Order: sequence, then C-alpha cells, then structure tokens
Amino acid sequence: MSRETFGPAWMAQWRGAAVALAEQRARELRALTEEDARAAIVALLDLGASLPIPPERERTSGLVIQQALFHRKRPRA
Repeated sequence: MSRETFGPAWMAQWRGAAVALAEQRARELRALTEEDARAAIVALLDLGASLPIPPERERTSGLVIQQALFHRKRPRA
C-alpha cells in the first residue's frame, strides 16, 4: 500500500472503530445497574484515598503556586 492510500485507509478504519466503540459503550451503559455504578464510583474514590500524600502536600495543595504561574506576565518581544 502506498503512502497516499495508507492515510485515508487508516482514517476510514479508525472512523469505523469509533462508531463500533460508541455502540459498545452505549450497550454497556444501558446494561449498567445502579448498584454496579455505585460500586464503580466507590472503587474510584477508594483508589484515590488509598494513595499516600506526599509530605509537600501536607503544607500546601499547590493552588497558590499554580495561580501565580497563570498570572505571570509573558515577557514582551
């Protein structure tokens, strides 16, 4: 397959896969019970709660530093 035909064929394959994946996702969501959804939520929340907190996070969340970076002026050209 030449380079000129590979690109469009590759894109067509991914477009088809996107449709199939969207259909699969819709089927899985329709089949999801409220109990299964709650269990998935609890599992995700528990995962975050089980991670150790780095020592630097005990003093600050980093929000102040982030805001300072966002408000820093760009040097003029």
